[in-house]
Amino acid sequence: MSSQPPIGEIRSAIRNAPGAPVIRNVNWGGLKTLYVKEVRRFFKVQLQTIWAPAISQLLLLVVFTTALGARGTVHVGGQEVGFGDFIAPGLIVMGMINNAFANASFSLLVGKIQGTIVDYLMPPLSTAELLAALVGGAVTRAFCVGGAVWLAMALMPGVHVTPHAPFAILWFGLLGSTFLALLGVLTSIWAEKFDHAAAVTNFVVAPLALLSGTFYSVDRLAPTFRAISHANPVFYIISGFRYGFLGLSDSPVMIGSFAVLALDVVLAVLCYQLLKRGWKLKN
Repeated sequence: MSSQPPIGEIRSAIRNAPGAPVIRNVNWGGLKTLYVKEVRRFFKVQLQTIWAPAISQLLLLVVFTTALGARGTVHVGGQEVGFGDFIAPGLIVMGMINNAFANASFSLLVGKIQGTIVDYLMPPLSTAELLAALVGGAVTRAFCVGGAVWLAMALMPGVHVTPHAPFAILWFGLLGSTFLALLGVLTSIWAEKFDHAAAVTNFVVAPLALLSGTFYSVDRLAPTFRAISHANPVFYIISGFRYGFLGLSDSPVMIGSFAVLALDVVLAVLCYQLLKRGWKLKN
């Protein structure tokens, strides 16, 4: 009788030897776990992370339509559109991208401050899986906020937010949320305290959002400022998102789509490389 183990057991022992890779492809279980953790983190305080932003955007709509005239019109794409109908889509997507940035810029930063960053770095997740989970959680929060804002505005009299091109709404909502989520991940990698993240919010995100044609048509601007607006990626996000509701836009929808998509790819590659190197994450 042979004392040697069967060939199958030998191969199993070699395959499960210390240091041998067990997860050879995508770690779907780990990716799902981190994604669910990110979603539960903001959903646990949904009054603050979802409904409060929705109320804030609704109040902005009320203030602007009251101050500037709910019966006023704005010239868009060669047609006149009611002022309330014009700014409503911009407020929806602005709430989405602001909250996507807030969610993504918090995750790694709070881990560095509290000393729990190891919880993100030690699990058997690849760099791409870690980035996908962080961005996925931020985009999920963005769409939850967008849905809440849309529902609130749909119930408001005098404002029409009936979708004209649902695919454009989803596509530009996804592009915009991903763009700000990646910018948030980049901020959380670079920042060392909450003041740094707040600086990016105040000096980068807020100007991009407010100077993007949300409250006005860029066709009314002087040529210089119109050119500056066309260099703002958020302008294309809001213009394309507005097209999904009105069927009108301030810029070619396809050009804006490709421009924002290319920028998302560049930011994704940059975040991937920094996460892979562990820049400002590993001592």
